[in-house]
Amino acid sequence: MSGIYLDHAATTPVKPEVAEAMRPYLTEEYYNPSSVYQSSQEVRKKIEEIREGIAGAIGAEPEEIYFTSGGTESDNWALNALGRKNGRIPGHIITSSIEHHAIFHTCKRLEQSGIPVTYLPVDKRGRIRINDLKRAIRRNTSLISIMYANNEIGTLQPITEIGMLARTYGIPFHTDAVQACGQVPIDVRKEQIDLLSASAHKFGGPKGVGFLYARKGIPLRSLLEGGGQERGLRAGTENVPGIVGMGKALELAVQTMEERRKRETFLRDYMIQRITEEIPFTRLNGHRWYRLPNNINVAFRFINSESLLIMLDMEHIWASGGSACNSSSTAPSHVIEALGVPGEYKNGVLRLTLGEENTLEEADHAVDVLKIVIEELRKESPEYEDYQKQEKTPDEDGTLK
Repeated sequence: MSGIYLDHAATTPVKPEVAEAMRPYLTEEYYNPSSVYQSSQEVRKKIEEIREGIAGAIGAEPEEIYFTSGGTESDNWALNALGRKNGRIPGHIITSSIEHHAIFHTCKRLEQSGIPVTYLPVDKRGRIRINDLKRAIRRNTSLISIMYANNEIGTLQPITEIGMLARTYGIPFHTDAVQACGQVPIDVRKEQIDLLSASAHKFGGPKGVGFLYARKGIPLRSLLEGGGQERGLRAGTENVPGIVGMGKALELAVQTMEERRKRETFLRDYMIQRITEEIPFTRLNGHRWYRLPNNINVAFRFINSESLLIMLDMEHIWASGGSACNSSSTAPSHVIEALGVPGEYKNGVLRLTLGEENTLEEADHAVDVLKIVIEELRKESPEYEDYQKQEKTPDEDGTLK
């Protein structure tokens, strides 16, 4: 069924070139890269070729790239490896109050094991304050983990400033770059990033594969015990088709990034302007400018997200109310809570995330449908009816409020 897909932060379609690059490693070139015969060693060479390409895309060295099953595993690996100073002395982790659940929930579990965690507040646009970070640093701080870009509101963090501060204090700095990788330029050396998580299906690759960058010298502990894969730190036979697909997807993403950013930023700003100007009782969530080029997050008063998404789905427009990882919950997300979004807007959050296949015509149609749907929903809202009655109540001088 054709429709307008506006949920690219949840996942992206696999590009045809990516599927074609993967195909031989699902059929003819199916060999285990750990075997010693020639066909297997050719597969091994392909893996190392992909490792080199991914490293180059983010300014790293090939031996600093570790293949994983995706962003969640990479995030967990970084936190569990560096959450302690050593086996006996508890470390201290600094993160933000708007991290993805892969970070947020792992930090909560580490707290239960006795590791203190500081959750930095964010301003009303979703950015941490560098002074807050500096004040939070302790003598036993063992890791700073701040996401590159938020998965719900798209806000970009001051990554270079965080990296410089962390390096000054000799504290490893990890960033969850799942939403940023392939969307914005990343240079781990210039930005002084020590660890970085990414996931292929967010930039046109397959699901179930990602990577962790860990700078040389970072004391990365083994994640999975077993064979000697990934230099003995992440055991298990490599997901060769997934790795090949991820490599091709990131290659294409880097090649097209500048053009995509310009185009998606134009569509993003165009839709934000139309939505906020043409639909009353609307607010933009996240930073207006320090924002992913494809992210639109708005909140509407007098409606709830669940009903809105169902009605959009009926019109073949596919979006989300926030993180796809928390889609079953009807409560406002911890990100929306952390921003201090007013109570009357919290339940009406809509996230629209663009992809390179979206057109201006689709953007216009989506906004036109959104206007109609929201008007219909508000007609059924008792709160909106009460508001209208209140507005139409005459003052003592006979004028309408």
